[in-house]
Amino acid sequence: MLVYYGHPTCTTCKRAEKWLDVNNIAYDWKNIKEETPSKELLTQLLENETITRRRLFNTSGNLYKELGLKDKLDDLTTEEAVAYLVNDGMLIRRPFVTNGKEVTVGFKEDQYSEIWV
Repeated sequence: MLVYYGHPTCTTCKRAEKWLDVNNIAYDWKNIKEETPSKELLTQLLENETITRRRLFNTSGNLYKELGLKDKLDDLTTEEAVAYLVNDGMLIRRPFVTNGKEVTVGFKEDQYSEIWV
């Protein structure tokens, strides 16, 4: 089963949830503000370059801007970047969906069709 991290007011999350529901794909919904993906998973994604930092971070979010991460994101160690992400899930691009092996961030219908069907 997929683990789906989203936020109740996120319109992109709502579109992704609708797509999963229409395609009868079961998922365990988690509020990303209250529960983030594990430190181990996020570290693995960044160390293996499965996802770039810019893709993993919610670069359009207010918190990202308030923390001035645009100017220092590339200079952070992996450990520092992951610490930001697990400290506040609103820094993670959402929805964040995983089955333990594959991960998607954001919602692109063609990507979901390729990975989750």
